[in-house]
Amino acid sequence: MYRWSVILCIFFASNFAYNQSQKTGQLGLFYDHLENHCNEKTSVTDFCSAVEFYRSHKRDSCYIYASRALEIAISQEQRDILNYIQGVSAINKNLYTKALQNMNSISEHFKFSELKDHKLGEIYLVLENYDQSIEYYKKWLEQDKEGKDEVLKKTAYHNLGISYLHKKDYVNTENYFSKELALIKEKDTLFLIATKMELANAYYSQYRDEEAIALFEEAYRLATLFHDIKLKQDTAKNMAVVEKNRKRYQESVAYYIEYGKWKDSIWNRDKIWELTEKDKQLAIAQKEQEIWLQDEKIKRQKTQRNGLIIGSSLLLLFIGVLGYFYKLLIGKKKLITEQKEQLDIANTTKDYLFSVVSHDLRSPINALKRQHEKLLGHIAEKDLLGIQKTTDTAITLTESTSHLLNNVLHWSLEQSEQLFFEQETYPLKPILEHVIDDYEYLATTKEITLQTSLDASILVTVDKESLKIILRNILDNAIKYTKNEGEITITSGNHTANECFIEIRDTGAGIPPEILAKINSLHGITTDKIDRSKGVGLGLLLCHTLVKKNNGQLIFDSEPGEGTRIKIVLPKGID
Repeated sequence: MYRWSVILCIFFASNFAYNQSQKTGQLGLFYDHLENHCNEKTSVTDFCSAVEFYRSHKRDSCYIYASRALEIAISQEQRDILNYIQGVSAINKNLYTKALQNMNSISEHFKFSELKDHKLGEIYLVLENYDQSIEYYKKWLEQDKEGKDEVLKKTAYHNLGISYLHKKDYVNTENYFSKELALIKEKDTLFLIATKMELANAYYSQYRDEEAIALFEEAYRLATLFHDIKLKQDTAKNMAVVEKNRKRYQESVAYYIEYGKWKDSIWNRDKIWELTEKDKQLAIAQKEQEIWLQDEKIKRQKTQRNGLIIGSSLLLLFIGVLGYFYKLLIGKKKLITEQKEQLDIANTTKDYLFSVVSHDLRSPINALKRQHEKLLGHIAEKDLLGIQKTTDTAITLTESTSHLLNNVLHWSLEQSEQLFFEQETYPLKPILEHVIDDYEYLATTKEITLQTSLDASILVTVDKESLKIILRNILDNAIKYTKNEGEITITSGNHTANECFIEIRDTGAGIPPEILAKINSLHGITTDKIDRSKGVGLGLLLCHTLVKKNNGQLIFDSEPGEGTRIKIVLPKGID
């Protein structure tokens, strides 16, 4: 059976072992040796720079400074150290032939020859010289019998397993991967995933599919929980190959798509990192120049600044204390002023409402009393027609009184900001029809004809209940002041592109010019201007207030004896 190949994961100790083991074992001794060597007076500047860049894992800079230092190195020991750290940097830069040249240039007297052997094992593995790789790793294992460098030992076991896998020596492959697994700790996820992948490769190459696939799946599951994108990519690719070989093509495609996603993520990450590094270097150079100029400027200003700081601090403290007390005083004064204004408004509103209640209610109550007296007379005379007429008049007076009381209630709620108000978009025609229906009976009793011409397409943005209050007041007045057998026309239409109108026209007695002037002066009415609206009913005051609150206009036009035309302009709604 033809089997698609899976990914092998070679471990490089330079990628992570130095981070984990640099304070213990061979690497710890090597780092200490580098530090001591640079403290000697005989050390040259380029040598120490190369060492410092190596210790801080800046491999590009280490590679360059090591080349410079090799040209002027004094002792064989310095040349050995420089060849080693440049070789490690070359591995990091994927310059394996150069790395091999560096390692082979190290003398036999190098104090850390076991580290050199470990690196040669890595290099020969990448160069696919598996026999040489096995030879150097075994040599390193013989030199490291005490097992102080566990990370390096795991790397050696792992890469030995890979070498034997390439040589199809599956017994040794399984042996070394098993040794690596024995060293791996529970939290060492990177080693665990890679080792399980390689052991799976070994089983897969021997057609031990059941064992191999179980390990591939476990490695994939662990990689999904691990942060390393490269491992996610490799395990997804392996699962894609396995599923393809099992002829499970749908699952294979899904894994291959995931592999492509991780591959793109790695490419984007590397490009972003490269551009970021270049920008960072340029920014650092510019910043260093700016810092130098700032330092010079700061030195000149330091003496003046110290003197100003003390004086300014005292001055600011004094100003702060004054400001605090001044703020308290202003706050109290403002609060008193606001409370006084609110009290004045409340008193004005109260006085006005009392005057309305005492004046406007007196007439309908007296009229209602007279109707009751007339009703008693009709009852005594058993005049049924008179009883019916008097009762209708009493009902009309009662409705008028109820309407007045509603206006008082709405006005007081609006002035105290307790009237519920919520603007929404509604069709205008149903609102008008609802209010007109309420007044059909009242108009019929006076034989008044209600004519309508309503545009059904208009939407209006208003508070619906406040619009009904406005319409009821205007219709109530129109019916009240229109003679029997008169006519009232209600029309709606477009006023402008963004506004619509409601027009109520009656054939009543009209409004005298002096009263009309007072009504038209109510456009900017506020509670403190109530006194100049005397002679105008509370209903009209309420109408003006609510129309204004709905962002509209209320326009009156009247001629005595010709009737009155009232236009309400309101903002259109959007469907």
